[in-house]
Amino acid sequence: MTTQTQATMLKQLLLRRDAYIYYIFLIVLSFFAVLLHDTAFLSLDNLLNIVRQTTPVTVMAVALCFALAVGHIDLSIGAVVAVSALVAALLLPQYGVLVATAAALGLGAAVGFINGLLTEKLQVSSLLITLGTMSVLAGVARQLTGMESVPVLHDGFIFWFGGGELLGIPTLLLWTVAMALLGYLLLNKLRFGRHLLAVGGQPQAARAMGIALQRLRVQALMISATGAALAGLLYAGRLQGARYTLGEADLLTVIAAVAIGGTSLFGGRVCILGAVLGSWLMGMINNGLILSGFSTNEQMVARGVILIVAVAIGVREVKHG
Repeated sequence: MTTQTQATMLKQLLLRRDAYIYYIFLIVLSFFAVLLHDTAFLSLDNLLNIVRQTTPVTVMAVALCFALAVGHIDLSIGAVVAVSALVAALLLPQYGVLVATAAALGLGAAVGFINGLLTEKLQVSSLLITLGTMSVLAGVARQLTGMESVPVLHDGFIFWFGGGELLGIPTLLLWTVAMALLGYLLLNKLRFGRHLLAVGGQPQAARAMGIALQRLRVQALMISATGAALAGLLYAGRLQGARYTLGEADLLTVIAAVAIGGTSLFGGRVCILGAVLGSWLMGMINNGLILSGFSTNEQMVARGVILIVAVAIGVREVKHG
């Protein structure tokens, strides 16, 4: 590959419509690096800590991209996190890691199937359906243990879903890489992903091609909810316990991450790497605000502003893309 070809490829990358996430990420990183130069912000330990803390959000963001690809939204993901974490924590002592993990992921897939089935059969917006299931699951999470926390003491579970390391690499970072690679391959390299994007971007053309729109939309919501269930396992492993409040505050963060990362909120366009960088960006901002001494209320304000900006960017891309 010649130097001229490399320069052309680099120019094309920098001029892509979704390249702004790279610029924003570098600008925010540089800003906090200067502002917090006398702290451990840029230390490897702190950067890895940001990755560990954001892994559940990253997993949810990648999974949500599938629902957004077909033009759906899944508001139930935060509640799925809590219920799946509680189910796993309750099953672990008696049945072990495999059964607890399978039950939690199966629960997520079942919720996604119900979301998709109701959305398609009733011809109602997925926003309303998943809002309803979110409320149901939030109640179930509170009822399961009487609003009590459930400790997770299983060393194997904690290793794989929380604080373990393989060859010095945190397992949570491995989960991030694995989910990002899987999401990228499914959406960008396989026919399944191309069909999902066609359903969200050009549904009439997709129908004319013989693509089963309803089936793909249901499958997309199943992937979204299963990803949320995996995030619940990761929370339970990292925190070594499960509680009904897990995932409650993540919905806005996840939506902001995917929107500012280049995924359209209206279907037809996704960016998996952007979703990962968007979740890391949100985690980096939270970390930087904490090290800067901002209160929890001020952090909430900052996240809200970021969400508004992210949605504005997404709407602009739809109008001018």
